[in-house]
Order: sequence, then C-alpha cells, then structure tokens
Amino acid sequence: MKKNSLVILFIFLILFSSAQKNRQISIAFLNTGSAYPFSQFAKLLSGIEHPGIEIGYGFNWKTKSKHDWYQEFKLCYFYHRFVQHGIPLYTDIGYRYKFSNALSAQVALGAGYMQSIPATAKLKLSDNGEYKNDKGIGRSQALAAANFSIGYAIHRSAKKSAKVFITYQQFLQTPFVKAYVPILPYNSLLIGCSIPLQSHKK
Repeated sequence: MKKNSLVILFIFLILFSSAQKNRQISIAFLNTGSAYPFSQFAKLLSGIEHPGIEIGYGFNWKTKSKHDWYQEFKLCYFYHRFVQHGIPLYTDIGYRYKFSNALSAQVALGAGYMQSIPATAKLKLSDNGEYKNDKGIGRSQALAAANFSIGYAIHRSAKKSAKVFITYQQFLQTPFVKAYVPILPYNSLLIGCSIPLQSHKK
C-alpha cells in the first residue's frame, strides 16, 4: 500500500512539474560499489563493480544568470553481484552554479523508494519437506541520497543545449537486513547526458 501511494505521488509531482520551465530528461550509466560514505572512490574508476543505468526528468524551480534551484525525478536499475537487483525510484532537490555558458557544478539531496530483489536463490521449506523458491518480487526499502555533479554544455552559444555530466553519488538503503546490516551504503559514479525539452507555446 505504501509503495502504491509513493508511485502515485511521484506521478502527480511529475505531472505538476510539466508546467515548469527549463525541463530536461537525462540518461546515465553508472558503476556502484558498496562502501562507507564517500570512500573507495578510486575503485569506481578502476573497474566495473556493479553496473546500472538511470533515467531522469528534471526542471528548475528558480533560474538566475549564475544560479539554479532545481528538482529531478529518477528511476534507476543496478546489479549488485550475489546480493541484489536494485530498482530505486527517488527525487532530489539541488543547487546549480554556472561558471560559464558551458561549465556548471551542482549538489543535491534526495530520498525515495527502492525495490530490492535478491540476486541469488531464496529457498523456503514447504509443509511436505521440500525446498521451494521464495524469491518473490523482493522487498520494499527506503532510500536517501546525496550527490555532486559537473556538467558541460555541448553547444556553448545555444540558449538551451544538451549537456554531458559526471556525478558522484552516495546513497543509503534501509532496512537492508534488520538484524545485522540495517543500513547498506553505496558509492556510485554516473556518466551521462541531459537533453532540454521544448516549452509549450501558448
């Protein structure tokens, strides 16, 4: 019930945000590693730990010549080998500083929902003494996130331009295993691009 309510809330917020200006969509490929917050960053560069993909939709709440306040809605999938398939659905709110027409940096905080599906067999003993697969559709989890990103506009002279970006993100999954791992931290490195959407003319 809580999961359905959260999905409905996300859909409502996205529909509401369609009236905003400076909207964009994004896609990014990510490499994720389970580690303490903001640690083992080098491992994300040295090899693929746990791959994934993320799509996003965002808009600006407030826009100035050098500053933006923005919000994004994101749907992600990543694979943690031998542990889980993670499907986060979350939103973040952030601040963007524009160094020039091309270069910008931003920081954001977010929260949302995550579906955790076991990556290995989960067996349950039946009444007749046989083990049966009990993986199901996984478990509902809460998610908190913080990220820092640098973006670069492909066409610097254009008023609206596609951007390439690199993002470092820390997110926390809870409750992973209540008995001994209540919070599972992840570090992620995302590389992607965002494409501006045309505003509706009235």
